[in-house]
Amino acid sequence: MGTDVSGFLEYRASQDGRETAWYGAQDLGSLIDVRDYDAFGCLFGVRNYANFRPVAAGRGLPADVSAAAGARFAQLDEWYGGDGFHGTTWITWAEVKAVDWDEPAEKPDSRLHRFRRTPDGLRMTGKASWSSEFAEAVGLERGERREWPEGSEWLVGDTLYRAVTIRRRDAVTATGEWQAVWKAMEALAAQHGDDNVRLVVWFDD
Repeated sequence: MGTDVSGFLEYRASQDGRETAWYGAQDLGSLIDVRDYDAFGCLFGVRNYANFRPVAAGRGLPADVSAAAGARFAQLDEWYGGDGFHGTTWITWAEVKAVDWDEPAEKPDSRLHRFRRTPDGLRMTGKASWSSEFAEAVGLERGERREWPEGSEWLVGDTLYRAVTIRRRDAVTATGEWQAVWKAMEALAAQHGDDNVRLVVWFDD
């Protein structure tokens, strides 16, 4: 079963002479529709197989959540039940701007990176959390997991398995789908300020 992200972009402002409050700006689903575990782990600590120090994990639903985001969360919670969601948290545009995208994960990816030898050199074909072929080659018991030192590699048939530590920019790439989210947050921040724009997210399996 996979994990998906939902959420809302919000901004904080004073409207019609009322006290400053958070308002819903855009449903996250209109900006991004991707099951991206490296990004989930890097940003929010969810499905953190790549072993990042999360930027904004486990903060829960903001007490001052906007009416739009709160209503959406409550609606989904009613449909799917209290156990339907996890990893609820939020991050401001100021925090996104402060991320060091060159920062590496705290240790190598728990999934070995797989490469195939081609006439043009090695080509990455995916990541393996478990491979019976690899396990047999190195003597792992079924389901056994180990941590491998950075750079360790094994050639099994035509597949090269390598332990790799990735950086934040590998998880949230400069041309990937999260850029649409960042652009929307940046546009809101130009109007309301970096600390007055945030992304509220939650996850379901």
